[in-house]
Amino acid sequence: MLNIKIFGIVQGVGFRPFVSRIANEFKIVGTVANRGSYVEIFAQGSDFDLKNFLDALQTKNPPRSAILKVDVNNLPDKKFSDFQIIDSVHEAGDIFVSPDIAICEKCKEELFNPNDRRYLHPFINCTACGPRLTILKNMPYDRERTSMSDFPMCDSCAEEYFNPNSRRFDAQPICCNDCGPEVYLIGNEELGIRNWDAIRHVRKILADGGIVAIKGIGGFHLACDARNFSAVQKLRDSKTRPTKPFAVMFKDIAAVERECFLSDVEKSFLDSPQKPIVLLRKKIGSIAENVAPDINKLGVMLPYTPLHLLIFDFPDELKNFPDALIMTSGNPSGVPITIDDDDAQKNFDYCDAILSHDRKILLRADDSVMDFIDDRPSMIRRSRGFAPLPIFYDSNKKSVLAIGGELKNTFCLAKNNLFYASPYIGDVSDLRTVEVLEKSIARMKNLLEINPEVIACDLHPRYQTTALAEKISKEFDLPLIKVQHHYAHILSCMAENNFHGEVIGVAFDGTGYGLDGTIWGGEFFICDTKNFERVASIKPFTQAGGDKSSREGWRIAVALMKNFELARELNLADEKNLLGQKFLLDKNINCVRSTSVGRIFDAVAAILDICKVSSYEGEAAMKLQAAAEKSSSQFPVPGSYMTTNEIFDEILTRRMNGENICDLARLFHERLAEMTAQKVFEISELTKIKTVALSGGVFQNSLLTSLTIEKLRRRSLKILRHELIPPNDGGICLGQAVYVSQSQFGTQTFCATDSRQQNYSTEENT
Repeated sequence: MLNIKIFGIVQGVGFRPFVSRIANEFKIVGTVANRGSYVEIFAQGSDFDLKNFLDALQTKNPPRSAILKVDVNNLPDKKFSDFQIIDSVHEAGDIFVSPDIAICEKCKEELFNPNDRRYLHPFINCTACGPRLTILKNMPYDRERTSMSDFPMCDSCAEEYFNPNSRRFDAQPICCNDCGPEVYLIGNEELGIRNWDAIRHVRKILADGGIVAIKGIGGFHLACDARNFSAVQKLRDSKTRPTKPFAVMFKDIAAVERECFLSDVEKSFLDSPQKPIVLLRKKIGSIAENVAPDINKLGVMLPYTPLHLLIFDFPDELKNFPDALIMTSGNPSGVPITIDDDDAQKNFDYCDAILSHDRKILLRADDSVMDFIDDRPSMIRRSRGFAPLPIFYDSNKKSVLAIGGELKNTFCLAKNNLFYASPYIGDVSDLRTVEVLEKSIARMKNLLEINPEVIACDLHPRYQTTALAEKISKEFDLPLIKVQHHYAHILSCMAENNFHGEVIGVAFDGTGYGLDGTIWGGEFFICDTKNFERVASIKPFTQAGGDKSSREGWRIAVALMKNFELARELNLADEKNLLGQKFLLDKNINCVRSTSVGRIFDAVAAILDICKVSSYEGEAAMKLQAAAEKSSSQFPVPGSYMTTNEIFDEILTRRMNGENICDLARLFHERLAEMTAQKVFEISELTKIKTVALSGGVFQNSLLTSLTIEKLRRRSLKILRHELIPPNDGGICLGQAVYVSQSQFGTQTFCATDSRQQNYSTEENT
């Protein structure tokens, strides 16, 4: 008899029913059970049948599963008469939780089959699809430990659930129109409208140009007709979101291809079981111009729940229902996605209807967002469909909680070489978000059975995340380690690429607290997982105006120009604001020194009159990239090395000479990529390090990243970049956890510093 233990994503994906089916196929008797951290099988049969059974386990496993390790041991035979799925028994060990999975093709067919008993059922699912993480209370994954425990199975569902030959054998969220959750409208006028009537009502509102809040798997969306300019503008005005792009959910691939260019690789991710939002190049189509103004890409996704499909394609009297809907996160600005009815009624009073359901969401999961660089993914936001699948990095010696950053927050729990990054939380400047973060940490700790020995956070003394880390550290009497922001960026890139040696780390972003108390964001490091040395940075400049300077790029432009009359000539701001900025700079009031590449992007966008004031983070950089991608001009490599100040001055001079704006936007990207590559080559020559890691939010810019990689390849360097962990602040929790997991500490607060003291003699400012 064999005792087989299978580790990986083997719970919530129909693995035990699969084991039972192939056991019967190969005449194997025994048992299979969840053990919390793995699936355990006792298998008895002939040697020939056992060999075939073992092969089939690893080659015919369910498509949503992922086998990471298989342990096999021989044991004395027992008396088994058949093969059974037995009750789960919880044991300590590594936990692998399946993310939520988009509706599968077989369930789609049944959903629209009038002869199927789940016809038009908004919660149809099977072992290959449906909610997982967002409904899970704790492991092992069984119905009584999910929010589906509120819905007792009817006799028909129970028969399928216990039938080894059923596609829903042991499918924990199994339900039907008779026993499952229900959709309904909430609000004084629509109380009592439920199920199909509620869907019909919502479809009519959307077709007539209204706005609807819709509860999904991981939270509410706000929806309207994406081809209706007035409806989109009404949503913008209601949500106080002037220009930030909205995501669009298309009915199907054909609708996507009418509006966007779509490569085979992009299509494979767009229509994958994860169903992320994918950033695609727009065609000239009929999507309203105010969906993604002045941006050449559109955030696109496909329906991933049965409710989405029913909203697009319900059999009612409506003709020509929109095939493209805005489907943006349902949340007030700066607050995580809404998940319950009470908050929905408070937050969405401007909606024409709120469509909810009575299956509880236990953990938020916003939509994942993905771009592509050179036909490889570049994750912008890692959440539904991907979190909390762990990153494997064999350096973890401790159980860790890493709180993450202030913007685009995710947190990370780690133990036994597994680093679990949470679903997206959001920007932690609002106290409501801090509360959500704290509750999410508690739930994930319970779910993953991780009791941290140490806490990690950012170095910034005024971050809400720092305050929360200090609170948790005191509450549980745990040591706290503060990790420098950009070092955490580089470590996250190393961990994602499973790299353990020395790297030249290039960290470009908007804001990060430096060890000298200034704002960093254009850094060149030599580092490993133990520590780092800051060997160069871009030329420091004065950043005046406090928090406003991170939103108003004209302020950075004025500081870099050092020519007040030119600022007037370019009409960067009105006279009052220009005089105020000049006063701050002259008197050194409310000024800090900065090496932020993100702010350089803002300044260039301002002098090119592309974006002087940003209404959302990254707006200026996104519009600058969009302008650059309209240019087909070729620019020779400069004869000598150029600093960022010299690059800015060149763009300014050419701008004053009346050169084409899009060409100058392209030139800026080319020059910055060349500067970056030249500095990396210089450091590599001095240190003999041949691996470079690119991280930080600026490397979300697919044009800059592609150009930089192209130039770095001239010297045959090994290049590490992010693919499935965001290069932005949504990834730094992983880097924090990696550093802290192997640190030596006592009970006091420690800080990761640049104390390698190798004294590489590079020019510090570039």
